[in-house]
Amino acid sequence: MFYEIGGRHKINSYDLLFNKYQMKTKFKQDHGVAGLTILLSLIVMLFVIGLLVMIFSIMGGKLQTATYDVTSKTLTNEAVVPSQAGTLLTGSDAYFNYRDCVVVSARNGSASGTLLGAGNYTVLSGCLLKNLTNTFPTYSWYVNYTLNYDELNTATTTMNDTTNAVSTVTDWFDIFIVIGAMVVLILLTVIIITSIRGSGLIADGGRSGRNTVGSA
Repeated sequence: MFYEIGGRHKINSYDLLFNKYQMKTKFKQDHGVAGLTILLSLIVMLFVIGLLVMIFSIMGGKLQTATYDVTSKTLTNEAVVPSQAGTLLTGSDAYFNYRDCVVVSARNGSASGTLLGAGNYTVLSGCLLKNLTNTFPTYSWYVNYTLNYDELNTATTTMNDTTNAVSTVTDWFDIFIVIGAMVVLILLTVIIITSIRGSGLIADGGRSGRNTVGSA
């Protein structure tokens, strides 16, 4: 049977049925790969998010060290027993990224004890006080010294908070994976149910049951 469209074209009814079958088949195929597409999209999304987090974390770390204020501090009368290997001036530990320690004066035994000459000591890297002589080995030295350290400011605090917030984004990855898996499972379930219905198995089963009852 042919159908005339606009008085010019004729379409065979079998062609209509065949085109309808092709569209239905393509629809099922598209649904069949939908779950895989969502899963791949989720993986790509997580990869991109992780890459951006890494980039921003690296940038934030560099900006943190670039925005500190270099500040000087003077510490007085710190008691320390120096050694020839070097003894840490422990007061420096209270200051972030301390460096450039310089001894102003050192006295033996007490804050008012014998003033030691500069030739009796030196300061090693890391604020280690080294005893260069055995003349005053018995008592603690009371040391006055200066150091430089990195002081926090508004820009540094803001950058720290931002970097820490960005770095916690990866904590949500587990939730994204669970939600994505649930969506894929739900979609696959719908596809399976739709495929079973489209195959005619349910309808054939119903007709088969009616035929069995009628034959009885």
